[in-house]
Amino acid sequence: MFETRNAVPGDEALIAAHRKAMFMAMGGMEESVLEIMRRNSEPWLKRMIADGKYIGWIVSDDDQPIASAGLLLLDWPPHPFDPAGEIRGYLLNVFVDPAYRRRSLAKQLVEASMEEARRRGIRVLSLHASDAGRPLYDRLGFHPTNEMLYRDPEPSPAA
Repeated sequence: MFETRNAVPGDEALIAAHRKAMFMAMGGMEESVLEIMRRNSEPWLKRMIADGKYIGWIVSDDDQPIASAGLLLLDWPPHPFDPAGEIRGYLLNVFVDPAYRRRSLAKQLVEASMEEARRRGIRVLSLHASDAGRPLYDRLGFHPTNEMLYRDPEPSPAA
């Protein structure tokens, strides 16, 4: 039987490991870069959880964590999609251990994020979808936008 709980301070290493595994599963990224990201994610997650800006969920099978996801609360100016709102939600770190996929765990985690956003009056959620995750997000009402991305070609210093 699976149990879902809220992420708490002390879960940073687990969430960062799931984040790395999520990107590894997508492929095309160097393991060394993902390891630097994982290491740097831990203090960031610690700070965001403590500040109440990262709300996360962890699913376990007995005591083994097998899936997780997070909702990042972002200060955002009023926008035509939400003309009175000042917070936007960003869904991130949706990960399910490969042995547990196709059991609706990702769907449950995304729905928990969506419900938390509704509870907080957040009307706009965004995310970056992997090819594997796109059908789930489509079914839940997410749709592609006109967002573009710029990435500075200069590498950031390794930590």
